[in-house]
Amino acid sequence: MILINFAHPITEQQLAQIEALIGSAIERVISVPAQFDNMQPFEPQGVELLEKVGLTPQEWQTLPILVNLPSLNVIAAVLLAELHGRTGHFPAILRLRPVPNTTPPQFEVAEVLNLQAIRDRARTRR
Repeated sequence: MILINFAHPITEQQLAQIEALIGSAIERVISVPAQFDNMQPFEPQGVELLEKVGLTPQEWQTLPILVNLPSLNVIAAVLLAELHGRTGHFPAILRLRPVPNTTPPQFEVAEVLNLQAIRDRARTRR
């Protein structure tokens, strides 16, 4: 599994939690910080950000990919649309949550969400 991280660095503990949840190893982590210029259109910045991941069109369509989205919702939405276009489906994504009573704040992996499966189930509710 390839983890593409657009957010804060993933810790070794978080990697272990992810591997336990997905039942396989994370072979590679590709970290691409998501910093957008609010004065410029977001779509071309999203395209540029995904280009920095460095995957070929064939890899986008064939590799098992897990995504840690950026926190800003509009950037996440742009990336999801672009990812769907490149892969042909919605990716699986991470959800992190704060660990209570930690200083400095720490985060743990809450779940892995299979967005394509969520989308497919939603179609039955049309």
